[in-house]
Amino acid sequence: MLIKIYPENPNQRAIEQVVEVLKKGGLIIYPTDTIYGLGCDITNPKAIEKICRIRGIKPEKANFSFICHDLKHISDYIKPIDNTTFRVLKKALPGPFTFIFNANNNVPKLLSSNKKTVGIRVPDNNIARCIVKELGNPILSTSIKDDDDVIEYSTDPELIHEKYEDLVDLVIDGGYGDNEASTVIDCTTGEFEIIREGKGNIEEYL
Repeated sequence: MLIKIYPENPNQRAIEQVVEVLKKGGLIIYPTDTIYGLGCDITNPKAIEKICRIRGIKPEKANFSFICHDLKHISDYIKPIDNTTFRVLKKALPGPFTFIFNANNNVPKLLSSNKKTVGIRVPDNNIARCIVKELGNPILSTSIKDDDDVIEYSTDPELIHEKYEDLVDLVIDGGYGDNEASTVIDCTTGEFEIIREGKGNIEEYL
């Protein structure tokens, strides 16, 4: 199923429809401020396993990120951070960053059996954040990668739908996506170590 949602003013009924799919253990493809993501409810182990099968990876080896609604939401899943880190997050988010933190015990066991860290995103995209707010907990998320040698990420929601409609329950058309992923930053030591250069420039906020 493909549904159109406008990022400037997401339709509440459409958001509720998406959340209903997530609550039933469904998979969605949705827009962010960078590339389109494949996601599910982090509290649903079967849905997480389905995503892992699509991506051909084991849950405990996967580098998924949690899409959160705001800074308070992040604190539910990570160990306490210092004031300097908090100030940077406050300036940089919502934005095109994935911050890696030490995970606390609220991170589902399926995902934290080997890893003690979690990647957190608060995208600057109303659709993604409205879904998470309505759902009440984060979306587990991974990027939609393309098999194409030239284009690494699919940007056209209709083409994404054609490719994934048999694998996922719902694709959100939130307009063309970006083809540059988020900047990944490791904050587990209290420093800001760039793991992957992407759309966001963290130097602006340090």
